[in-house]
Amino acid sequence: MAVITRFIVVRNGVELDQVFDVKKEADAYDKMLDAAENLAAFIKKSDLKIDLDAKTVEEIAVCLAKNAPEVINILRGIKPIKSSKPTAAKIEKPTDPAPVKDKKNTNKKTKSQ
Repeated sequence: MAVITRFIVVRNGVELDQVFDVKKEADAYDKMLDAAENLAAFIKKSDLKIDLDAKTVEEIAVCLAKNAPEVINILRGIKPIKSSKPTAAKIEKPTDPAPVKDKKNTNKKTKSQ
């Protein structure tokens, strides 16, 4: 029998659909949701001259939070990387690094050479 640990983000007493195998990924997702919540509150209390429904504000806030590094660069005056369409930053599992060769023995000559 195998034991599998899963991490689920709970917000306001409600379990979200997203399930993570790595705690670090679950924490990053929760942090992104916190940022989106704060952004949504900021947008709602701002003096915009247009009316936005709550769902639109949430979608904009989540988009900004998911793309936080690029948004921060834009706010700092750094030009964003050009792409055909904006992509949300995805939380991905780290890949296995390439095997490291033993550098000690690669350049040594043996006595018979």
